Amino acid sequence: MDRRTVLGGMLDAALADPSPHANPSDPLAFANTELPNTPRALSGLEPYTGLWGREQIFHLLRRTTFGPSPVDLQAFQTMSMTAALDMILSTSAVDSKPLATDSREMVAVGDTWVYSNARDPNSTFDPTGARYTSLKSWWTGLMLQQSASVMEKMVLFWHDHFVTQRNVVNEPRFQWRYIDLLRQHALGNWKDLAREMTLTGAMLRYLNGNVNTRTNPNENYGRELQELFTIGKGPLAGPGDYTTYTEADVKAAAKVLTGWQDDSTVLPQPGVRPSKFTLSRHDTSAKQFSARYGNRTIAGSTDGITEVNALLDMIFEQEETAKHLCRKLYRWFVYYVIDEAVEANVIVPMANILRQNNYNVLPALRALFQSAHFYDPLNIGCMIKSPLEFAAGIPRIFSMPTPADIATKYKVFYYIATQSAAMQQDIADPPSVAGWPAYYQTPQFYELWINSDTLPRRATLSNTLVKNGYSTSGFKFVADVITFTANLPDSRNIDALIEESARIIFAVPLTATQKAFLKQTLIPGLPDYEWTLEWDLYLADPGNATKRNAVLTKLQALYAFMLSMPEFQLQ
Repeated sequence: MDRRTVLGGMLDAALADPSPHANPSDPLAFANTELPNTPRALSGLEPYTGLWGREQIFHLLRRTTFGPSPVDLQAFQTMSMTAALDMILSTSAVDSKPLATDSREMVAVGDTWVYSNARDPNSTFDPTGARYTSLKSWWTGLMLQQSASVMEKMVLFWHDHFVTQRNVVNEPRFQWRYIDLLRQHALGNWKDLAREMTLTGAMLRYLNGNVNTRTNPNENYGRELQELFTIGKGPLAGPGDYTTYTEADVKAAAKVLTGWQDDSTVLPQPGVRPSKFTLSRHDTSAKQFSARYGNRTIAGSTDGITEVNALLDMIFEQEETAKHLCRKLYRWFVYYVIDEAVEANVIVPMANILRQNNYNVLPALRALFQSAHFYDPLNIGCMIKSPLEFAAGIPRIFSMPTPADIATKYKVFYYIATQSAAMQQDIADPPSVAGWPAYYQTPQFYELWINSDTLPRRATLSNTLVKNGYSTSGFKFVADVITFTANLPDSRNIDALIEESARIIFAVPLTATQKAFLKQTLIPGLPDYEWTLEWDLYLADPGNATKRNAVLTKLQALYAFMLSMPEFQLQ
């Protein structure tokens, strides 16, 4: 599929008529009606031995971070591939907690609220909403200000994998502890993370673990644990038989998990779960599983955790479990089409690495990011950016600073979070237990991010950030396009300016016609030397408002147009 052409049609149609019900302006009319079936890359997980240059560095950073900053790009160009991967796969997590921005939250502004459940008995103010705003602001800020590491991308991956939703959990402290678990285990052991997710307060609330008792087993978590979180359904083999497990296994798993409830009295501290086990609510009988699990029986216990561990041991012994995760990682980092060649050459060997390393994800990720398949030209510039990648990427490209004042800083972060939510990716609130459809809904996958409502919103956001900025509490969050341009190798030369900025901004090369058009966007109807004259006049007298504005308006027009191009939607 020529994704550049498809996105061009989508963009023209959407901007012509932004109505979400317009036809044919609805970009979904351009989306897949069936999966592409043409053969793709035959390369596999074997190590990449080709050129290690700017194109490969840009590709690695675009896929593993929320947008390459100029500082990252400069640093990585002096590194070997091994050193770059060492940095990308660094496991040092930022020790960070969301902070209070409203004095009515019963903690001081600038202090964290995660240890407090207090509220003013003399006030009608409910801190829940303010704390969720703080939570989303804090999380978005970590994406905007991340180091050159895959950590934040993996935290979001696990959030899409082990889904919880704010409107169901409705307890910010539980939601923070859930996110903190994602952060602790982001590059660690998947099996350990699955255990902690099973017993954390947010998940117990979200998937009805609280009401799962021996007299009334609730199957919600037992089902999603297998269908979505671990082994996956596989092709349907027959009524109630999903190739990898059966309906009987869902019922047996539900019985294993009886007796657990969330515990809101437990304050966050290392090694202590916000949950409790009540023996009288637990089914202590033996649990029989189907032939899909080798007719395994899990003996009843009186402590609860013994059966949870046995259930996870049984599930993680299945080869399909590792393959299921590797397919999700592939769609997250590489592409959505998994054909026979990809299954054989990438998924199977990657799953073998995962199993050989006892489900530690780091070795599998390293193998993927250093593979010939990852750097195959067919896998560069083929993904459509998610709303978060789009919204957080622009401030990162232009190194947009944030204010020191925590309340104002969180307003800026929350603005980016709300823009992403308006474009259909709302952190802490995915649309369903399956996560965002763009990562699983066949045959459209990533194309679901683009429709006649979201595409104009993308253009509006990029225009705002480059031109007028977002203003709050006396601070303007806006791209410094002059500094960005001044840091290019040869900003006096209009051809070099266009070429270099395009390499930073786009994941795919521009045509000569496009570059000529961009030149006219910068200096419409003028000869090339006119840009050199105006830029030199500004550099000679940067304090002169007239000279500054002369180059500022031109650069804003150039970059705003570049960010609205179909090519900028790709990575």
